[in-house]
Amino acid sequence: MAKREYSFYPGCSSQKGASSSNYLISVQTMCEELEVQLNEIPDWNCCAASIGYAGGGELPRLTLSARNIALSEQHHPGQDIVATCAACWLSTREAAERLHEDQSLLAECNTALAEAGLKLRNETPIKHMAEVLIEDLGYEALKARVKKPLEGIKIAGYVGCQTNRPFGIAGESYENPKYLDKLVETLGGDSIPDYEKKVQCCGGALAFSEPEKSQEMVKGIIEAAYDHGADLIVTPCPVCQMNVEVYQDQINQTYGTKFQMPVVYYSTLMAVAYGRSAKDAALNGQIIPAKALDALAAK
Repeated sequence: MAKREYSFYPGCSSQKGASSSNYLISVQTMCEELEVQLNEIPDWNCCAASIGYAGGGELPRLTLSARNIALSEQHHPGQDIVATCAACWLSTREAAERLHEDQSLLAECNTALAEAGLKLRNETPIKHMAEVLIEDLGYEALKARVKKPLEGIKIAGYVGCQTNRPFGIAGESYENPKYLDKLVETLGGDSIPDYEKKVQCCGGALAFSEPEKSQEMVKGIIEAAYDHGADLIVTPCPVCQMNVEVYQDQINQTYGTKFQMPVVYYSTLMAVAYGRSAKDAALNGQIIPAKALDALAAK
């Protein structure tokens, strides 16, 4: 019997065959070890994080996230909503707060939702999985499950933008959040507290429209990790993970660099540290192999 249950919003990028499907696998493995049960919201939809600002207006954008919240309240009453995608979490939490503050907008939203037989009560906390781990479970509980400490692996904690502003983890600095550093240390790895690019934007919004600008930003993120002797980068954001990992070949061609820096999710680190296999940790989903983690998982 799971000790904790959450209403789970996986988001588009975690679906099978999508860009961060490996994230979902490692999260499920991590949650199995932590006795956390994720109850997927039935018939969930896109949060509109990308297209919602491009057109369509404010009400449709907010209503898309509101529908997910209303479905969660209907099917999983009393359970906090947890998202693994930073953009999904940010969009859903923004919608909840905006609709809480603006009752006329909430009324319009519920008029739209009524067409689908739904009503938003908007009483449910919206959490990122990192909040669940750190604020609900705590570092000591996370440490207690470690079977294979990440000894000798030096890891740069790359928080990025969306899990840092405007909400972030309770008590953390916006300029220098330390929860990934603490998590790395909790798992027995070597953190890099003075990694100066931990909140640098990866340029995700520019990756297709102005790739040269995005890739210049990514270059700085990777270069700083190398400068600190990192073996790999860890992040809580699927957009950050993808951008910082998959464009390294293009960056190498443009700048004459030789980057081959693995970029993994915190859940991947945890799955390995908890003694699970490389497959369970979804290490086979890496574009750039995380050889240090592969070797540890194989022991």
